[in-house]
Amino acid sequence: MVPIRVLQVVTVMNRGGLETMLMNYYRQTDRGQIQFDFMVHRMERGHYDDEIEALGGRIYRMPHIRPGHYRSYFGKLDDFFKAHPEYRVVHAHINENSSFVLGAAHRAGIPCRIAHSHLSDLGIDIKLPFRLYARMAMKDHPTRYFACSRNAGTWLFGKEREVTVLNNAVDAKEFKRDEAVRSAVREELGLVGKRVIGHIGRFNKQKNHEFLIEIMNAAVKQDPNVILLLVGEGHLRQSIEDKVSNLGIGDHVRFLGMREDIPRLLQSFDLFLFPSLFEGLPVVLIEAQAAGLNCLISDTITQECNITGRVTFADLKQPARHWASLLSNMSTEYADTSALLSSRGYDTATMAAWLGNVYLEESREPVHS
Repeated sequence: MVPIRVLQVVTVMNRGGLETMLMNYYRQTDRGQIQFDFMVHRMERGHYDDEIEALGGRIYRMPHIRPGHYRSYFGKLDDFFKAHPEYRVVHAHINENSSFVLGAAHRAGIPCRIAHSHLSDLGIDIKLPFRLYARMAMKDHPTRYFACSRNAGTWLFGKEREVTVLNNAVDAKEFKRDEAVRSAVREELGLVGKRVIGHIGRFNKQKNHEFLIEIMNAAVKQDPNVILLLVGEGHLRQSIEDKVSNLGIGDHVRFLGMREDIPRLLQSFDLFLFPSLFEGLPVVLIEAQAAGLNCLISDTITQECNITGRVTFADLKQPARHWASLLSNMSTEYADTSALLSSRGYDTATMAAWLGNVYLEESREPVHS
């Protein structure tokens, strides 16, 4: 049997939330029946590219999607689908810009066209008119509407669409506490005897690192034994490093950069801190809960993310010292959450099988007009 090829459309396959989610599903997919390929919108290679190619996936590179170059981009999309008639499933993960790819897939007669929302907001900036245009262009190009949460689905598609929530599942056994690993990582990073607060996320406005550092500054004053680990990269990293230095808390904050050993690093955390301005339903919050951690997050994030009852929501309007007090009073006791995550549908094996059935069944459907 020749596997059907599913085209996953993304920006770049770096170690972000949706990309990690895709790789979780890809690894669990029966590649004898279904093979993932990727259309990316960056010329540089992504962190997952080597693994994708090792698993048999193809990577096609498209230019950045820029308003002044829409006509050229639309032409490249049409040319792509003419050159690749093998695709019967296109699954697009680029928010409102998915409308452009799925419009081309529609014109090419591809029967299964999935638009997938991974955010519940993007804020207001100079790109807003173009985002609204792209959202209007969505029309009836998708045959399926997916989202990581109900809020994310309503934000991108409106209330009138029938949206399927596809859980950002993880392989829970990768995150189960191993005391030997925990001790080794904490010794390696000089964390023995410390109360360790962890954060994983790109250094961009959405993740709210400015406020996160203010929380840490307040936390150090309440407990000099506290350490913050920051995992990730991004264009705001230098400004955050400068803020840490200016506040004089450099001994309490570690910048670990982009890491491939997230399950291992999570073993060293005592608590997880995530004061984002907005999110869909972030994979890293599922991973933190899979690691048995208590989490303190902003109440701008959907309540749906509290899978295990170990998530505390806080108001971003409250001062940093309030957040620091919440952290100081949170239990650092570990809990095995694997069975609970599985029963709630956050196990990759179960969800990958479900998604694979969608691809297989709908790839055989006649073209939707």
